[in-house]
Amino acid sequence: MDSRRNFLQTISASILALSIPRYGFASLEDFNSQPYEGPVLRVAIMGLGSYGTRVAEAMQACKMAKLVGVISGTPSKIKNWQSKYNIPEKNCYNYKNFDFIKDNPDIDAVYVITPNALHHDQVIRVAKAGKHVICEKPMALNAKEGQEMIEACKKANVKLLVGYRMHFEPKTLEIIRMRNEGELGKIMFFQGLCGFKIGDPTQWRLNKQLAGGGSLMDIGIYAINGARYMIGEEPVWVTAQETKTNPEKFKEGVDETIQFQFGFPGGAVASCLSSYNMSNLDRFFLTAEKGFAELQPSTGYGPIRGRTNKGELNHSHVTHQTVQMEKMAGIILANESARVPVNGEEALKDLKIIDAIYLAVKTGKKINLKL
Repeated sequence: MDSRRNFLQTISASILALSIPRYGFASLEDFNSQPYEGPVLRVAIMGLGSYGTRVAEAMQACKMAKLVGVISGTPSKIKNWQSKYNIPEKNCYNYKNFDFIKDNPDIDAVYVITPNALHHDQVIRVAKAGKHVICEKPMALNAKEGQEMIEACKKANVKLLVGYRMHFEPKTLEIIRMRNEGELGKIMFFQGLCGFKIGDPTQWRLNKQLAGGGSLMDIGIYAINGARYMIGEEPVWVTAQETKTNPEKFKEGVDETIQFQFGFPGGAVASCLSSYNMSNLDRFFLTAEKGFAELQPSTGYGPIRGRTNKGELNHSHVTHQTVQMEKMAGIILANESARVPVNGEEALKDLKIIDAIYLAVKTGKKINLKL
């Protein structure tokens, strides 16, 4: 699975193709031919690791969003980013002093791309500084933290968005359109498979205190969120089972593999798997009375490949993070809306489900959900 863990590809301008219309996508030539003279969202990235780098690179093709600042605990990274992205010294902060962004009128929003356990406090601090927040998923370690983050942003009158890049992916949106318009008929079943073999056993994603769990808190959230937007309903119950074959690598509280099942009010069921010890798992499959839809790969950086009972989905590949940041700029600056929400309330639903999955694993019981 091509995931955010490894920054292995160079983003090419030839694949940075998107257009200003809310849900439309065009060629690079069409995009470049459309001048933009409106407001620009000025963004500081917090956390300059591999995924922060990927977002920064993708933002170079944005018209409505611009990278203007950095927040990091590593001075050498700050210096490198200053040079590479022409970031002024006054827009550079560390984790101790970034509250002072409140006095910086040149930063509109902060994109928090740090280990899961840090999101809660960092997002609240950004909100108190009066800046809009984009937070990587999962938004928090649990639903309680997520609710506190939402309330803090509302109190500060700033927007809270979450990095659900797949909510803007064209093949995904086409399947959602087909479902919404009744082309697939009654939805019966969804399968979501997310897995890869994780490497370095000392990395933060295998540290319970920083990650909050294991594979479920990293890639499992794709299947959780995908089941919801592919079926178009909220689950009403969940069951789950954990499998651990390597307790040395996957210590207490760090899940290696979790299987989980959902039931939906319309009668559909979902069967999903999240694993840090199985490769070649990146597939969504939806079956319905009139047809089916499949994405494989379904959530990697692309290109996403899809087909339905009507044939292949041939939408042009676009760089996910470029589109995400462009659309989020529209949400923050112009109060636009996303076809599939990317706000804190959307992320809170996933956190409630994650809490329930872990409870189902612990108790062996079916857990009822009220989202």
